[in-house]
Amino acid sequence: MEIREVLKNLREKNHLTQDQMAERVMVTRQAVSRWETGETQPNTDTLKLLSKEFDVSINTLLGSPRQLVCQCCGMPLPEDSMLSREPDGSFNEDYCMWCYTDGKFTYDSRDGLLDFLLSHMPNPDNTPEGERRVQFDGYLSQLKHWKK
Repeated sequence: MEIREVLKNLREKNHLTQDQMAERVMVTRQAVSRWETGETQPNTDTLKLLSKEFDVSINTLLGSPRQLVCQCCGMPLPEDSMLSREPDGSFNEDYCMWCYTDGKFTYDSRDGLLDFLLSHMPNPDNTPEGERRVQFDGYLSQLKHWKK
């Protein structure tokens, strides 16, 4: 879905006129109209306001151009409800809500996360724990949070 469609759907879903949406994000009605026709797009600051005002991620506002993945545990993040939040309530699109909440990480170390993964992830092939640890560690080491 294109950004113009996302914005129009968001406005209509919230039963707002273009004037009302404009007022909520401090722009003109004409700006909202131009967004919805695809003539222009909201700037970064306005995208942040829209995200906060309507409780959707910037990725969603942009038509979900990126497949988000938690940069701590590697879990895909296909829905905004899975994204972490900062203390001010804004989305943090880098992490899932289970690894990072209110400005704090759940796992103090990669070993702590590895222990959790080993005890909670299915092991249908009965792969030995040491081998699984190496596999998980190799994947985690590629994620932003654990890169050195």
